[in-house]
Amino acid sequence: MSTRDLTLIALFAAVMAVLGAFPPLMLPIIAIPITAQSMGPMLMGGILGAKRGTLSMLLFLVLVAIGLPLLSGGRGGLAPFVGPWSGFIYGWVIAAFLIGWLTERFWNRLGPVSAFAICVAGGIGAIYAVGVPWFAAMSGLGLGEAFASSAVAFVPGDLVKAAVASAAIIIVKRAYPLIGRNRAGAIRT
Repeated sequence: MSTRDLTLIALFAAVMAVLGAFPPLMLPIIAIPITAQSMGPMLMGGILGAKRGTLSMLLFLVLVAIGLPLLSGGRGGLAPFVGPWSGFIYGWVIAAFLIGWLTERFWNRLGPVSAFAICVAGGIGAIYAVGVPWFAAMSGLGLGEAFASSAVAFVPGDLVKAAVASAAIIIVKRAYPLIGRNRAGAIRT
């Protein structure tokens, strides 16, 4: 990895921390806070690609695990990794990878609609695929009930986050037209 790669990985881990500065919104119908941080994996994967986006997310989670209060609401340490919302946190890693991988595959024909679809697939689909079963298991709810309560609480906001992230991805693509794919398929900057 180059110094530039390491810098981008650290920079986007910092972006994730900044997204955590926005206070979480707690709804009485569900025990999981609504945060701006679920947009982080969309930005990491969509702008950095699969490898760097995933490494950036892992760096962020390591910083949280060692105790830095980087999660929304000033949470840090190991406790956030074992609560009812922890599956959503683990889903962030998969989302960053999936969004990065899809963005790399569609980079040359990436537009607003495809970027939004990629952000929805990874930023909502992948995160919910991990987070909802975890939430159901930890809360004692049935899978259907856990999905329904999560969907009602989160999907509208997640769609807005996907729209913002996809716009950022398209802006980066247009601002840096020389960004392309290397022979291995990864986005190179």
